[in-house]
Amino acid sequence: MTGISLSSAAPSVDSIQTAYMAQVHRRRLYGGLTLLIFVILMVSGFHVADDRNAGGFWEGLHQIGDYPADVLSEAWEKRADLPALMVKYFPALVETINIAAVSTLIGAIGGLFLSLLGTRGLAKWPRLIPLFRRISDVMRAVPEIVIALVLIFVLGGGPVPAMIAIAIHTAGALAKLFSEVSENTDLKAVEGLTSTGATWFQRMLLGVLPQVAPNYVSYTLLRFEINIRASAILGFVGAGGLGYELRNSMAWGPGRFDEAAAIFILLFGTIVFFDQVSSRYRNRLTEGQGQ
Repeated sequence: MTGISLSSAAPSVDSIQTAYMAQVHRRRLYGGLTLLIFVILMVSGFHVADDRNAGGFWEGLHQIGDYPADVLSEAWEKRADLPALMVKYFPALVETINIAAVSTLIGAIGGLFLSLLGTRGLAKWPRLIPLFRRISDVMRAVPEIVIALVLIFVLGGGPVPAMIAIAIHTAGALAKLFSEVSENTDLKAVEGLTSTGATWFQRMLLGVLPQVAPNYVSYTLLRFEINIRASAILGFVGAGGLGYELRNSMAWGPGRFDEAAAIFILLFGTIVFFDQVSSRYRNRLTEGQGQ
């Protein structure tokens, strides 16, 4: 009987091994085809972009270091003027930071309400959950620069269009992150508050926010770092701040490269400073690491 059982079990092991190897080969085939399609799309996209570009990529590749070299050489020649130039453009840096701070605050408040209204088990109107989720999807799908260009056409140049554009995108992005955190909250506190007759706002304020506040603040600080860069970039399209001054100094060309270098130093130092400060507090909030 033992010999018969072993002989009957052997084909099943072989069939399992054969099926497993077939599955491995199939996955490798699919992986290879996916890689091949990716390479084809990358190569074809590069050729299309290169053909439509004002100058060929390969023809201008050897000049890629010319502009940084010109900026550095002129900045080094006028290095004595850099401190004065940094003081000159410091108000523009403050404006850039203000744009990022206000847009982050407004976006975080908007993202908070969108996340709570779009989270199952917490939403005030459960039937409208898909609506609030689609609103947040649209808000984060449209790039800040597109929103800023539309607002600049309507409102004119300045920091207000940049602030509104970044706030809209921030609200959509944080709504997604906040919603993922809110879905993991313990609903026992919410159920207890409901039994006492608490309103929806009271349930969110007393039952949900104390649980998710560290992660919410961490994501908001991370978004503040991103918004500092975004506010500088939007300056290139006339939204004010340090980016606007950088565009002017770069467009002027040789003779004002020292100003571009001073702006680069200010922007780089600011981003590094806020990255380090934000990282420290985010670690303290989420992991309890204060160093």
